[in-house]
Amino acid sequence: MDRPVVAVILAGGTGSRLYPASRSDRPKQFLALGDPDDDRSLLARTTDRAGFADATLVATRPEFADEVPEHAPDAEIVVEPAGKDTGPAIVYATHRACDAVGGDEEPVVVVLPADHHVPDADAFEATMERGARVAAGTDRLVAFGVEPTRSATGYGYIEPGERRETARDSGDAAGDGADGADGYRDLAAFHEKPGADTAGEYVAAGYYWNAGIFAWTPEALFEQARDTPLGPLVDALDGPDPDPEAGFDAVDAVSIDYAVMERADRAAVVPAAFAWDDLGAWDALERVLDADGDGNVVDAGAEALAVDAAGNVVAGDDTHVSLVGVDGLCVVAYDDRVLVVPKDDAQRVRDAVDRLKDSGRF
Repeated sequence: MDRPVVAVILAGGTGSRLYPASRSDRPKQFLALGDPDDDRSLLARTTDRAGFADATLVATRPEFADEVPEHAPDAEIVVEPAGKDTGPAIVYATHRACDAVGGDEEPVVVVLPADHHVPDADAFEATMERGARVAAGTDRLVAFGVEPTRSATGYGYIEPGERRETARDSGDAAGDGADGADGYRDLAAFHEKPGADTAGEYVAAGYYWNAGIFAWTPEALFEQARDTPLGPLVDALDGPDPDPEAGFDAVDAVSIDYAVMERADRAAVVPAAFAWDDLGAWDALERVLDADGDGNVVDAGAEALAVDAAGNVVAGDDTHVSLVGVDGLCVVAYDDRVLVVPKDDAQRVRDAVDRLKDSGRF
């Protein structure tokens, strides 16, 4: 592909479900989690996976911007005027991507969250390159779909449509070649995080997990976003005198999925040909770390003693945790804070964080 590729890494959130490791002044992207053989932060690992790109941008909030160079020294920093979820952040970073590589040709932008676990870098790079070619060749908004390994309720799902093959010269060409080098599928619909029964139905029907990874050209994104809740931001950026502050003031916090992808009439899904997990909550560690004979996993930085205890997740910073007669818990100790939550309720850590925020203690 002749077009330049710009990787946009999203690193503006705090990661409330990973409390107490993640705090208001220590967001999850700066933490080293989920790999005992790699003490780099999640952001540093993501930046390393972005080697397929000609340039890398890290989109973050003002309060985190000074620390980003420690984790991504070769990346350009895009500071969001305000933290308003992924929609405004991605639109603004895509706008900035046009200047990141220079020249007259518009780049392809690949959007990467900073909190993913991807053990096979080569397969990841090949899939990102494939998605970039689809975006450039079809003018579609491309989502990357992960083939489910379980009926997860913590992810959104993508319903795939007709199989297609990239038409290099003009438009799209229908066909049955979605397993080829540039194959993809129409994106029929996005589905929000389901209940357990519905998740099982989605998996049985061949739906993909929504990985939150995307590819598109700026022109394609702005065209699809103009008549959405992000339209005022697009208008503020798309002119001779861009005003991102005014654009951010004119929109509410909204995800890119809800604002744009669920409404897009030209969208595609490229299957992700790599192992993947979202390190968004503590129960994810049991899927990426080796367990002992009783199914307990311990993240680097912690030490655990388990007595008649099974299926637990332990994490901490230079902390020793003893477990006696308990099963299925996440036990996390950072600084002066301790979290104990059943693995099945790991997503509810956000409820505790909401209360801590209300009292100024997050």
